[in-house]
Amino acid sequence: MLPRDLAADRIIEFAREAERHGFDELWVVEDFPFRGGIAQAGVVLSATSTITVGIGILPAASRNVVFAAMEIATLAELFAGRLHVGVGHGMPDWMRQASAWPASPLGMLDETLSALRELLHGHRVTVDGRYVQLDDVGLECAPSTPPLVLAGVRGPKSLALSGRRADGTVLAEPVTPEYLAAARGHIAATEPHRIVAYNVGAVSASPSEARALARPALAWIGEPDWAPHIDPLPFAADFTALRASTDRDGFAAAMPDDWVDALAVVGTPDTARARLHELYAAGADSVVLIPAGEPFEALRALSALTHNAG
Repeated sequence: MLPRDLAADRIIEFAREAERHGFDELWVVEDFPFRGGIAQAGVVLSATSTITVGIGILPAASRNVVFAAMEIATLAELFAGRLHVGVGHGMPDWMRQASAWPASPLGMLDETLSALRELLHGHRVTVDGRYVQLDDVGLECAPSTPPLVLAGVRGPKSLALSGRRADGTVLAEPVTPEYLAAARGHIAATEPHRIVAYNVGAVSASPSEARALARPALAWIGEPDWAPHIDPLPFAADFTALRASTDRDGFAAAMPDDWVDALAVVGTPDTARARLHELYAAGADSVVLIPAGEPFEALRALSALTHNAG
């Protein structure tokens, strides 16, 4: 993952380093109020030659679906086969700050995913929905290779919607085999459906050093929005009790080592690579590693996992 707060003058360098180190994909994020996902994807695609670029995620309510389709189609034309696009609800607090949280987030996402995929596949679309109204709209320059449109969601109803409407699902961190199993049960897709799993990544010759790097990045996962990720875990009740007893920093520091190992791709290269294999075996098609610590140092350390990882 391209860190959301990386200095702008180092974005191209990071992207090229990721490609040089042999990573298959580089995902950019559109977190409010950092940087726009489409602009970042365009820069990264133009600065590299082979790596696939994912956008994860564009909030459905933040853009008119036709103009979003035009922007996405432009990138897909220029960089055929190298773009994946995640669309989701967006974080409720952020969306409310921007006066963009819909009355029915599920309805908004349903209508947006359906119309966006149809437009990107070159179809003409007429729809009179609650949030999307189109009158015989089609793209003049629809891409010959439409990008995958994935839903960035976490709860049961939204996962079920993803299985019906999207080409795949982006699961936010932390993603464990238990959460993957639960999510796939809700998705229940009848066609091929790509699962992208985000996880904090920290690799070091010293397991304790790797955990120390990962802990700050795990501090916020005790918040209520992340309950679907935690509920399937055997230590869910203890996890919830610990978070209730302290603040974020105290929670991160007090987590037992085995929790950190479960909630991140962390440890020595061999240990972290074994965790990747567990995630692939549980149904992940792609594991996106969020660099813990200084971004370029983390990128170099994580590159040890690009060999024989899949």
